[in-house]
Amino acid sequence: MLNAADLPETIPVFPLPGALLLPRSRLPLHIFEPRYLQMIEDCLKSSTRLIGMIQPRGGVAEGKLNAIGCAGRLTGFSETEDGRYMITLTGISRFRTLREATGFLPYRRFIVDWSDFRADLGASEHDPALDREAFMDLLKRYFRQEDLRTDWDNLGQAEDELLINSLSMLCPFEPEDKQALLEAPTLSTRRETLVTLMEFALRGGSSEEMM
Repeated sequence: MLNAADLPETIPVFPLPGALLLPRSRLPLHIFEPRYLQMIEDCLKSSTRLIGMIQPRGGVAEGKLNAIGCAGRLTGFSETEDGRYMITLTGISRFRTLREATGFLPYRRFIVDWSDFRADLGASEHDPALDREAFMDLLKRYFRQEDLRTDWDNLGQAEDELLINSLSMLCPFEPEDKQALLEAPTLSTRRETLVTLMEFALRGGSSEEMM
């Protein structure tokens, strides 16, 4: 387990619209672009094996990025016969970008600040205000509307953080909605945001109307 002293000042970032990583959660990724294949190879040689997942504004990886992302440790790796990588990132901590690092690497790196997110390195969060019965009822209506399927028995028994964070990562929300879920300061706030997004979708609203 990494602690605050282990976190590097500069990390490689992977700008990927709609892909959300949260602390203590796992994100599988399929890597095939040459610049990101190089990023994975370099990451495997580093001591922390950290990659920052971050939302690009307007969906353009070379353009402006959101200020806050989440770094994950590369904990799973396999290579396909045609040279692609299948990886798993385990969320470690959110970060705030300060400025882009210079250099001649094909992928982007940023100097980052971790200080606003010390709690991410701690124990799993709980949501004492969670009304699980009402939440699961809303979730079933949302999944039915979106034609999504899940193992309801396992989902209903999941711990608060696993339940809320997994849904935040997996539900088909817009990138700006995923960013709002990422930036939620507490698990309770993230659950409230998640509920708002699902209720809005059930009413037939769009992200543009919410904004």
